Order: sequence, then structure tokens, then C-alpha cells
Amino acid sequence: MIKKILIANRGEIALRIIRACREMGIESVAVHSTADANSMAVRLADESVCIGPPKSHDSYLNIPAILSAASLVGADAIHPGYGFLSENAQFARMVEEHGFIFIGPTPEHIEQMGDKVMAKQTAQKLGLPVVPGSEGGVDTADEGLEIAEEMGFPVIIKAASGGGGKGMQVVREAGEFKELFSRARSEAKVNFGDDTVYIEKFLEKPRHIEIQVFGDTHGNAIHLAERDCSIQRRHQKLVEEGPSPVLTEELRHEIGSLSADAIREMGYRGAGTIEYLYEDGKFYFMEMNTRIQVEHPVTEMITGIDLIAEQIRVANGEELSFQKDRFHLRGHAIEVRINAEDPDTFMPSPGTIKQFHAPGGLGVRFDSAIYGGYAIPPYYDSMVGKLIVHGRTREECIRRLRRAIRETVVEGVKTTLPLHYWITEQEDFISGDYTIHWLEKKLQERSES
Repeated sequence: MIKKILIANRGEIALRIIRACREMGIESVAVHSTADANSMAVRLADESVCIGPPKSHDSYLNIPAILSAASLVGADAIHPGYGFLSENAQFARMVEEHGFIFIGPTPEHIEQMGDKVMAKQTAQKLGLPVVPGSEGGVDTADEGLEIAEEMGFPVIIKAASGGGGKGMQVVREAGEFKELFSRARSEAKVNFGDDTVYIEKFLEKPRHIEIQVFGDTHGNAIHLAERDCSIQRRHQKLVEEGPSPVLTEELRHEIGSLSADAIREMGYRGAGTIEYLYEDGKFYFMEMNTRIQVEHPVTEMITGIDLIAEQIRVANGEELSFQKDRFHLRGHAIEVRINAEDPDTFMPSPGTIKQFHAPGGLGVRFDSAIYGGYAIPPYYDSMVGKLIVHGRTREECIRRLRRAIRETVVEGVKTTLPLHYWITEQEDFISGDYTIHWLEKKLQERSES
């Protein structure tokens, strides 16, 4: 029985897990770097342990320090949150080898879906639709060019161990293939320590739609509908919403059932997200994230299900507390990621928050670990909060989002809140007519006007 959980993460996700633990009567332990000694997670957790200096490599990615902290406080389980070590199979394996419960899938499933080539091959075997592309990793530019010419341009070169848009190059004609192939391999090596790349057909106007899935150790597997994450800049999600404004109930059931069947066949444990590109009524598997997502509150708002609590229950050996006939989608939800960045140049803006006021009212949720006087460290991701709103309809949700953005006060640093308000005023967003390339094109048009 899980009685104490060590949270191997920081910021708003650490605070989110602490809140779930408190509601479940479970003790929480926050680990932190010296830069996060005054964080909200440290203040609100039942216990805290410093695991190293500011740099992630020396603290939040320091596996021996995290395991030592778990032993020191007598934790039963470790929750990795998202980012950092959440999809590190070696970490998950070491957690279990040291006698702790890993709140996530098995190391084997993390490994299997963490390699993009292996994940695509697995998806094909499980009956999921995939983007046409190379059978596996491509070793040479000549081999890649031959594959690209057979498929037809444009194509996209991707890092097999990649994520977050790194190690990706779009190639529109044969003459630029070899140079971009070399660039993609170099980026892959620098960012992931693995220069393996593969090639896929590049879709011109896709949406990014992901299915939230959940499995337990009793053979149950379910999907909790979709989130549309197509508002992106440089492959980084900025706005997520659910349900998608373009899916019918029939399409939702079709892709959701396929996804749930796939993880049931895998014997998958815990929360996961299967991500697809969607174009002209067809879905194409991209990848599977074997962890909780940043945008999980969207699903929580439209289903009423606490996904973090469900992760903990499943890790504790319990059955899923819900089945597909025991919940229904309720209204619409939108999340915007608030980054400490200049809303025009996107340059990071670390510093001290001089004044802070969170929005409130019906259907408004603000997930963040910031407070007035908090100094944002320059060492980590620039996201400082998430504003999530819920409404009976998408139209009501957009109106509520505008109101909530205007209520939010973060002084002392620049944030992307003005950008989000601008997005909500664009006709394409209001109508739901956008793709993964939409925002970058609109920003380019705005800068030229």
C-alpha cells in the first residue's frame, strides 16, 4: 500500500501531485535543487530533500541522488511527473530494482515507445494507422534520398530518439536533401546522444490530435477522448483544447477505440497519450508519450476524472476506478501554457515576480507554483503556469478564457499572456479552422504588417 510518494520533479507538476496526495491521505516528499529551495512545492509538501545544485544534470536528472532521497525518507513510491526522468527507462528500472513503486508504465514499455522507429513499428503491429515512411532508421543520405524520391516530396527527417521538435528537418526538394539529412543527424546526436534518424511523408495541413489512454494491471484499458494540440510554435504546444472542434462523435469513437485496444494488447500500465496527425479525415500515428502530459487538465475538466490520483491507484495495483460507460464528456476545455518569455520575441524572461494575482470564477483553473516575490530560476523550462477554462460550449469557453487572461496579473517578468489573448481574437481560432502550421504563419504575417 502506497503511504508516501517522493516526487522526482519541480514546479507546477510537483505541486499538482502534492495536491493529489493530500486528497488521498498519502504523504508527499518534494526533492529540490538549491535554486528551488523556496519553491511552492517545497513549502507545501510534507517533507523535502535537497538533491543538488541548480543545473538539472546535478539535481533533477541525478538518479543516485533521487534514489538516496527516497531511501532517506522511507518513500514507498516515486512519481516522475513529466519531463526530466519521466520517460527514462533506466530510471524506471532502477526505481523498481531498489524496491520502490514507479508511478508509470513498465521500463519495457517506456523503452519500446521511447524509440520513435520502434514505436512506429509497434504501432503498425497493433493496427494503428501510421504515416508512410522508412521501415526503420536510415544510415546514409543516399539511402534516405532514394526513399524520399519513392515517397515523393515533401518529406520530414526525424530523430529516432527525439522529441520537442529537435532533430527534425522538412525537405521539399531533392537538391536540399543531403544537407538537411546531415543537419538532422547532427542535431539528434547533440540533443539525444543518438544520431539515428528516419524519414516520413510530410503532411502539409495536419492537426495534432492526441488520445488520452489508461490501462491497469487487471487487463482493463480505456480512452478518455482527445485533445487538440495544433496551436504550436516550433513544434512546441502553446494551446490545447478538448474535444477537438473538427472531430465527429463517430471519428472520436473510432480512433479512441483503436488506441484503447492497442494499449490493452500491449498490457500497458498507467497513463499514456497516443499522438496522431490528422488530415482529410485520416489519422496517422506519430508517437506515444508514456507519462502524464502537461495538458492533462483539459481531459480532467471534460471528464471529471483526477488523472494523477488514477495513476497512483493503478500503481498501487488497483483497477481503474472508471469504465467507458461510467463517464461522459462534459462541455469544452481550453488550456494555455504561460511561459516567462517575451510574447513577441519569445526570449526567456527569468526574474522576480513582483506582483501576482490568479484568475478565478466559474470554470477557471490555474495550475502554477508561482507567487508574489518568487524568483524564477533561469535553469529550467520557461513555463510558469497553465490557465485552464471550462465551459458548456466552445464559444462560452473562449469568452471565459479571454476574461480569465485579463484577470491574470504577473508583474516583474514578461509572459506569453498577451499572445494568448491575441490568439483568442483570431477568426481562424474562433472557428476552429487551424493546423499545426497556423500560428507560425500568423505570427509571420503580424511581424510583416
